[in-house]
Amino acid sequence: MTTGAMIATGVIGSAPAQAVTKPTITAKGGFVMNSANGKALFTKAADTKRLTASTTKIMTAKVVLSQSNLNLDAKVTIKKAYSDYIVKNGASSANLIVGDKVTVRQLLYGMMLKSGCEAAMALADKFGSGSTVSARTKNFIAKMNTTAKSLGMTNTKFDSFDGISKGANASTPRDLTKLARNVMKNATFKKVVATKSYTAKTITKSGSTRTMAAWVNTNTLLGWKGTIGIKTGSGTEAKYCLVFSATRSGKTIVGTVLTASSEDNRTADVKKLMNYGFATL
Repeated sequence: MTTGAMIATGVIGSAPAQAVTKPTITAKGGFVMNSANGKALFTKAADTKRLTASTTKIMTAKVVLSQSNLNLDAKVTIKKAYSDYIVKNGASSANLIVGDKVTVRQLLYGMMLKSGCEAAMALADKFGSGSTVSARTKNFIAKMNTTAKSLGMTNTKFDSFDGISKGANASTPRDLTKLARNVMKNATFKKVVATKSYTAKTITKSGSTRTMAAWVNTNTLLGWKGTIGIKTGSGTEAKYCLVFSATRSGKTIVGTVLTASSEDNRTADVKKLMNYGFATL
């Protein structure tokens, strides 16, 4: 072998790994961060405000789980007002029955897996302050906004507990990812959003036990290459959204896509972002 060939071989052998190509996503906004240190790994219109749809429910869960002396087994009676709200708004439902007693824990599962808007309303009513359902839910939404400020979510404003916006419910991929990174530190939340299916047993008006039909998680990516959460969202204007988290080889990333054009495109976008995120950690 000539000296030139040896040098050439050495150069090839020590060449750095080729840089990973930044993926193109169809979603209008996207963001991925390293959960360990908060470092941004991918951005696309990361600070542009967009509708959040049911990803809003992540903050609803955060506020509930931040209550002092929280009793997850405390029972909440399902009110007709919650059912009326679902019907009026054509909202996604966990199919809770008026008059049934449901625990706070069960409501979290119904809200985060089945995306039940009546479950979200029940939690807002339970943990808000005021003399009426309307006053209590309004107070709860104020707590959501206070919490957003405390987490540095500077481009976020909530006007609902479930993402059914009255025109002012907006956040950004970066802000929602900040929220996800924070709330995934809560063991209860982390367990709930990683659950593929949950069957609740509620207490009826007569005191008997009702076994609900299983709530299947709307997040079909769960379990795919280390995916451990978090929450889907969809709506006529919001299109398709997903706040996600995954762990591979002991490392965790969190991220968000907002306003994907279809469910399939949302899934494809998130898979690309996960693979890219781990490749660039």
